Amino acid sequence: MKKIGFIMTICGLLLLAAGCKKGAEPDSIIGNQSKPEWTATADYDITASMTAIVGIDLYKSFSEERLAAAGYSLSNDDLTGAFSGDECLGTAQLKDGVFYLFISAPKSGVNVTLKYYSATLKNTFVAEPVPFKNDEQLGTVSTPYTPVWVVAN
Repeated sequence: MKKIGFIMTICGLLLLAAGCKKGAEPDSIIGNQSKPEWTATADYDITASMTAIVGIDLYKSFSEERLAAAGYSLSNDDLTGAFSGDECLGTAQLKDGVFYLFISAPKSGVNVTLKYYSATLKNTFVAEPVPFKNDEQLGTVSTPYTPVWVVAN
C-alpha cells in the first residue's frame, strides 16, 4: 500500500511540474476560425486619424519548426485590424508584404490593440496596445512596425 501511495505522489509531482513550464508556447497556433468580418465603425464623427504600416513576424513569438509544421505563410487572405475595446477603428489587407492600416477614432489618447488574422493558420493573434496619436504614423514602408503577436483568446 505504501508503494502505491509513493507512486501516486511521484506521478502527481511530475504532472504538476510538466504543467508549469515557464515561457511555454500555447498548445496550438492552428485554429479553426473563418476570416473575420471586421468593419470599422462609422457611429461617430471622425475627428482624428493615424496610419500604421504593419509587418508580420510570427517568428518573434513562435519557433520556426512550429510555424513550418503548421504550414504558416503570409497570404493575401490575411487581415489586420485596429481596435479600441470591441470597437473596430480600421482594417487592412496584405499589400506588398505589409499592411497599410488607416486608423480613425473620435479623439487621441485611446489605446489601440492590433489584431492579425492568419488565413493559413485559421487563427487570430493580438499585439500589445499602442497609444493612438492623431496625425502620427506608426512604422514606415522600409521599417514597418512589427509587434510581438500572441494567440488571441
